[in-house]
Amino acid sequence: MFEGQPQLEIDALIKSDPEFKQLYQRHQLLDKKVMDAELGVLPIDDNTLHQMKREKLAAKDRLVRMYDARPH
Repeated sequence: MFEGQPQLEIDALIKSDPEFKQLYQRHQLLDKKVMDAELGVLPIDDNTLHQMKREKLAAKDRLVRMYDARPH
């Protein structure tokens, strides 16, 4: 998700910001569910899959904004 960003910085933000941590975990869960649905492991309808993809993208966008806004 954060290509090119040091994992240590991401981990530090997860530990120090409860909102970031919760959103990060939500994104990870949605990512797994979307992948499982696309592989056919998780049977869901197309509308639900599209909704999960939209929510996942919204979470990613918010996480990137939070990451970029952190003090350097």
